Amino acid sequence: MIQISTDTSKLDVNYIHQFLNSSYWAKGRTLKEVESTIENSLCFAAYLNDKQIGFARIVTDKAIFSYLMDFFIDEKHQGKKYGQYFFSEIYKHSDLIHVKKHYLHTKDAQNFYKKFGFEIYKTPNRCMLKIVR
Repeated sequence: MIQISTDTSKLDVNYIHQFLNSSYWAKGRTLKEVESTIENSLCFAAYLNDKQIGFARIVTDKAIFSYLMDFFIDEKHQGKKYGQYFFSEIYKHSDLIHVKKHYLHTKDAQNFYKKFGFEIYKTPNRCMLKIVR
């Protein structure tokens, strides 16, 4: 089985950057931006035989709010239930077990997240966004 770690010193930042740049949600993110997001988030990595195969980060106040971002399992290792195990272990972390509301955005993985109790946001008209370029 895979091992899960929150030790950011073990992260393969170049691997994370490369993966994110190939994704639809983080294309164009610079290495400096990836490093900043890691420094300012609760990060998780999945390892198989000491090689990183997954990553996730969460922004949280540890009480009311958490927001999952950049969750992935390397495509070579998908379909082996590693993603399900990794995801379920993330929310067992001591900084997250008492959080009341967990958020995430996805374009195409709703069925995956529904397995873990996430629902489609019932009032999207209340959600607002400001993009700064």
